[in-house]
Amino acid sequence: MRAAYGGRPPAVTHQHEHAATLPVLLALLLVGYLVAAARTPGWSRWRTAAFAGGAALAAFALTGPLAAYAAADFRGHMTQHLLVAMLAPLGLVLGAPVTLLLRALPRLYARRLGGLLRARVPHLLAHPVTALVLSTGGMIVLYCTPLYRAALVTPWLHELVHVHFLLSGCLFAWAIAGPDPAPRRPSVPARLVVLGVAVAAHAGLSQLMYAGLGVDLPVPAAQRTGAAEIMYYGGDLAELLLAAVLVAGWRPARRIAYARQPG
Repeated sequence: MRAAYGGRPPAVTHQHEHAATLPVLLALLLVGYLVAAARTPGWSRWRTAAFAGGAALAAFALTGPLAAYAAADFRGHMTQHLLVAMLAPLGLVLGAPVTLLLRALPRLYARRLGGLLRARVPHLLAHPVTALVLSTGGMIVLYCTPLYRAALVTPWLHELVHVHFLLSGCLFAWAIAGPDPAPRRPSVPARLVVLGVAVAAHAGLSQLMYAGLGVDLPVPAAQRTGAAEIMYYGGDLAELLLAAVLVAGWRPARRIAYARQPG
């Protein structure tokens, strides 16, 4: 990256080699999912396709031409970020991997896993507000502090950023609209409010990025503004899809009032 994306420093030339680790892990995870799905009678093919699509989307973003584009142009980086942090997690979460694991495990281990999921720490971690802080807050830290500069020249940090955004994106999608069990999950209206905050935060950050205010990005202005537009419109699309999934699965309790009949 020649003074910011014009020519890359030596460390960045090795990012593709290091970044290959996450796609390999995703491939192994997909194989495990497919084996469990094949051994679980009646498991939804639609959920299997959703999980496979999410894993393939993340792998596509982290390898091949898109990875090369992301290393050379900030607009490519933002496209990669959108796929890894927002769109791929939606597919992975819709695959309901925790539910599949609970069905595939022997009963004793399934009970232990269920007990672990009901513990206080997983409950706090999976709260929509916590997920919002980890996902959207992590994005703000990346672009508004020197972290992005450091990731450009530190391969292991670059890969760690990808891992963080994939995991935090999955956590946020699960906390908002995931089909997997989430004990003591807030109501749908409360989750819609959290999703609205995420939409506002993404829009605000993209506007700051477009104007070059409050961000620490060593990239040409044309790339910065183009990436801001990708974040603004692409983020809106991903969040609308998440909202649609949430609302589609909403089954509000219907209260039926019975009038007293005269005795």
